[in-house]
Amino acid sequence: MQLFYNPNINETSDTFSFDKEESKHIIKVLRKKDTDILFVTNGLGLLFKTEITLASDNKCTVKILSFEKSEPSRFNLHLAVAPTKMNDRFEWFLEKATEIGIHEITPIICDRSERKVVNTERLEKILLTAMKQSNVLFLPKLNKAISFKEFIKQKKQGFQLIAHCEETDKKSLKSILKPNENVTLLIGPEGDFSEKEISLAIENKYIPVSLGTTRLRTETAAIVACHSVVFVNED
Repeated sequence: MQLFYNPNINETSDTFSFDKEESKHIIKVLRKKDTDILFVTNGLGLLFKTEITLASDNKCTVKILSFEKSEPSRFNLHLAVAPTKMNDRFEWFLEKATEIGIHEITPIICDRSERKVVNTERLEKILLTAMKQSNVLFLPKLNKAISFKEFIKQKKQGFQLIAHCEETDKKSLKSILKPNENVTLLIGPEGDFSEKEISLAIENKYIPVSLGTTRLRTETAAIVACHSVVFVNED
């Protein structure tokens, strides 16, 4: 199934039109025509079966034939990850995490962060593309970049975890996770979290965890954490 996206449709919609960029892709690149069937999601768990009624590369219009609703997850996975020095590594993480089933991402700026500015618009496009390519019906929420100190003060529900490489008392991630529990997990930059940040997290009820016996890159650690949480919640 090839999946398309339109954020403005819901259960009450009868027809809608794609924007110019998406219309051009549908008509010129994919060579779709009148009466062809398209499957569309609004990124909120709804899958629409639609039929093209106007095959225009400026404003492709469809009518909705039917829709299905996918139930949301019984848990929420929120990863707060320090942006990597190389943009492509962070973008790779976003792509793969979307395929696996992440719900929310927040870029956090840490003491040892080498990259302190992120292009949110570009990252949102990567999430959208990954959602469509993997036939996921929920678009992950991408928050604006925030400092570690600001993020740590926000109240979260469920498990609050911080993964770091310091040789201190830590629990293994797999020993903590339980099905149907919300998880907020912090992943640091290439140089890891500072001792001050780790202490601050613990003061704010975050539990230090280990992701394994080897030292992982930021993006690898984030993927390992993402898969671990989703795996525990599989039926």
